[in-house]
Amino acid sequence: MTAALVDAAPAGEVWRVHGLSLSYFTGKIEAYLRAKGQPYSLIEMSAADLRACAAATGVAWMPQIETPEGWLTDSPRIIEHLEGLRPQPAITPEEPVSAFIAGLIEDFGDEQLWRPALYYRWAYAEDARLRGGQIAETMLGALPLPRWFKRALIIARQRRTYLAGDGVNAANASAVRQEYLDILDTLEPVLASRPFVMGQRPTEADFGLFGGLFRHFAQDPTPGAIMAQRAPSVLAWTSRLWTLNPADFSEAVQASGAPPGLERLALAVTSRFLPMMAAHEAAWGRGERLARFSHFGAAFETPVSPYRVWRLARLRLRFQALDATARAQVTGWLDDPSATALLEQALAGPPPPEPLSLPIVAGQRPARPRDRQWRRS
Repeated sequence: MTAALVDAAPAGEVWRVHGLSLSYFTGKIEAYLRAKGQPYSLIEMSAADLRACAAATGVAWMPQIETPEGWLTDSPRIIEHLEGLRPQPAITPEEPVSAFIAGLIEDFGDEQLWRPALYYRWAYAEDARLRGGQIAETMLGALPLPRWFKRALIIARQRRTYLAGDGVNAANASAVRQEYLDILDTLEPVLASRPFVMGQRPTEADFGLFGGLFRHFAQDPTPGAIMAQRAPSVLAWTSRLWTLNPADFSEAVQASGAPPGLERLALAVTSRFLPMMAAHEAAWGRGERLARFSHFGAAFETPVSPYRVWRLARLRLRFQALDATARAQVTGWLDDPSATALLEQALAGPPPPEPLSLPIVAGQRPARPRDRQWRRS
């Protein structure tokens, strides 16, 4: 599942990032590119641009990066790809235990924070009006319709897709809100004591958590007010990561081993994130339409995501590639026999195919995943 690599691009080469300035994963990748010193320009996506990107890459999601060598998409593999292209200054720790844990926290941030990030944006009227209007101006700007009507279309679509369509209802909405409060309370003491999640240097853990915590939670009115009051160090960290450049951390000591102070985050990974991913895998294996799991005592039923099945398989294979000593250290950090057993489990069959191979060369027309759950924004 390793992405194909190309020769390093010239230092001054400007990549074109197609996305939205309010998008979860666009923000994640923008911060990463800025930290690596990779020049880029943001192309605010319209509906027509999204269709053009999908025609080139085979998927209708964002961000999508256009480079002279080809197209890049899917944020964890964009990071993996650029770390191979341009290793310094390194984001991925050299030490294998830290590298695995950083990737695991990235997975957690990308997938576990997705639901509360979309909930706070679309469940609250003020937030929905603000962001719905902005998306109406970009994605639907060419439609000859009143702005208020386009905004209403966007809000209705987003609530249908990301609230009701993702299993959020009156019975479990409080658990969705609790997920946000828990990550704030988990990270606040950590980021009050050090600049980055795993220590003195940013890793994939920072960028995985950053997508939702910056573009949604920090910048949307309702969760932004909560963060400012409840977790000021987390708010400062979002600004620190957004303004990061290579000189800021190139000499900083890399993380090594299991990081101290993240026991509560490890508990979130083992008690909620990994069981949720396993529920998607089990339902996908049985050919079922819905994955069923619980968070904070509340039940959820969400459409099965083959992307999450692929991502769990990727995580499992990475764990099994560690040597015995490194696996023992990761196991000790997780401190949960069921989580270790899940990571040690042999694949029941071939996982879903990789979403895409990198880089995508124009004209090769990769297979187009049909399930909407492959889509990311």
